[in-house]
Amino acid sequence: LIMLPSCVPATPADVGGAVLGHHELAGFIGREGVVGLGEMMNVPGVLSGDPEVAAKMSLCDSVDGHAPLLAGKQLNAYIAAGAQSDHECTNLAEAREKLMRGMYIMIREGSTERNLEELIPLATPATASRLCFATDDRHADMLVSEGHIDDCIRKAVASGCEMEVAIRMATLSAAERFGLRDRGAVAPGRIADFCVLKPGREFVVDRTFRAGVEIGSETYRRPACRSRPFRCRPPAPGDCAIPGGITARVIRIVEHQILTEAPDIFIPPGSIPDVTRDILPAVVCDRYHASGFGAGLVSGLGLTSGAIASSVSHDAHNIVGAGADPADLVKAIEEVIRHGGGMAAVRGDDVVVLPLPCAGLMSDLPYEEVAGRLGELERMTRAMGGIAHPFMYLSFLALTVIPHRRLTERGVFDADRFCDVPLFFNGD
Repeated sequence: LIMLPSCVPATPADVGGAVLGHHELAGFIGREGVVGLGEMMNVPGVLSGDPEVAAKMSLCDSVDGHAPLLAGKQLNAYIAAGAQSDHECTNLAEAREKLMRGMYIMIREGSTERNLEELIPLATPATASRLCFATDDRHADMLVSEGHIDDCIRKAVASGCEMEVAIRMATLSAAERFGLRDRGAVAPGRIADFCVLKPGREFVVDRTFRAGVEIGSETYRRPACRSRPFRCRPPAPGDCAIPGGITARVIRIVEHQILTEAPDIFIPPGSIPDVTRDILPAVVCDRYHASGFGAGLVSGLGLTSGAIASSVSHDAHNIVGAGADPADLVKAIEEVIRHGGGMAAVRGDDVVVLPLPCAGLMSDLPYEEVAGRLGELERMTRAMGGIAHPFMYLSFLALTVIPHRRLTERGVFDADRFCDVPLFFNGD
């Protein structure tokens, strides 16, 4: 089942490889498997009555929202425009307000977006029909080791949620959210899509059925993987140098969240990379038009040596990288380009790469191999001093629709004011 992408690019501020307007999306309406419009991230466009945004939202009966920290009259306007759900809630008060105003709340638990423990007190028999689970972004190694929605059920129950409520959220409520009246429960007249669990209360999936037929990995046929060369001008090590003696707009990563903080920090001359204060150079390289790259400073990755880079960079998916060594940073970016996309960790002569040849976003390897390679990357970055899941945090560094500060191929972006800002702070 597919929700049509509503924001390609995510905002007019993004430079990506394609533009999908309402005319292009209209051609997919009525196709099998299309059930609605995916998360409408362009909140300013919705609130300002942008005609193109309004035209997209009018295409589908089901419209997913994306409105981090939106509240009050602006939230009312966003809902009135057609947004029906939100998966971006990060605190209980935010989720409760949106629920009370009629939205479906998707309680998210991803690799880095850990919101379930904070939000699960919202789940009761009275609210369960308007709640469901989401993982949003969850790495393959976490899918293998912890699971998917089944993991959300386990964590919800362990956090005090009633078992029946958690199961309803994962099944019937999710189906009803998308208007799928023919599934979501084992009952006469419904499609027999269901899982059989192993005995006990651990909610471990034993067998899976689709339309009454048991399925497994041997029945899956992988589609052909199409790749194309990147059009990218990588930086040189000297391009990553940040002059000091001035206050800079730093992007600070927040653990277990995709929201960032926006501190303005004085940078002494010659201090970047500053591993003592965990302030590192970061770049985003345009991989579609070879227009160049934007440079900034990121805090919170924890790297004390080496560098990492990735072509998974929401939502334009340009190449994003950061590191404690400018030469390693350039090399990591070059490894991503050389493989036609992927994730790379570099420390001197030590290089670990997970190639992602399918559009620079997906692997054509079996999931076990992908999970194994991700594990290698994780071990490598831990040895470099990095935090857990650094590539996931890195992937959100350029997402201009998430508060508060981001980095694009043009430089630093203020996600609250929706505009580019200079790296160096002048008091504005």
